[in-house]
Amino acid sequence: MTGVGRLVAIYLAPVAGAPMEARAAITTRAGAGLEGDRYALGRGKYSDTNRGPRDVTLIEREAVDAVRTEDDGIPVDERETRRNLVTQGVALNHLVGRTFRVGDVRMRGVKLAEPCAYLEQLTGLIGVRAALVHRGGLRAAILDDGELRVGDLIAPTDDEE
Repeated sequence: MTGVGRLVAIYLAPVAGAPMEARAAITTRAGAGLEGDRYALGRGKYSDTNRGPRDVTLIEREAVDAVRTEDDGIPVDERETRRNLVTQGVALNHLVGRTFRVGDVRMRGVKLAEPCAYLEQLTGLIGVRAALVHRGGLRAAILDDGELRVGDLIAPTDDEE
């Protein structure tokens, strides 16, 4: 992981398809997710699909900005990406298989969070799925109970569990 990034936004949705709601802070539950979020509650669109942990998803603000400004530009808002945590200044693709901290909470990058057709269905933004391929964010497992706050630093850890 290069450099240190920052958490710039937090979002959750209580059930599948519900609009993402902004939070200034949120409680994490190790191995479960963000308190009150659809996946922590087992109410997400892909909760029962055996596609791996869905504790939390992260996306780079820079990626969302690029989608809005490249070529014809797709007017997607950060909350419309359906990702929980918006970061700035950190290359999320480099965190697959790595342990990192957001504030005091350790997380482990599991896999890239590639966009799906459901995203285009919910947003009505044709082309947003293709525009976010390989920059749609990161799925991560939460390793610690704790609290995340907008403004928290994001940094690698030395423990590679």
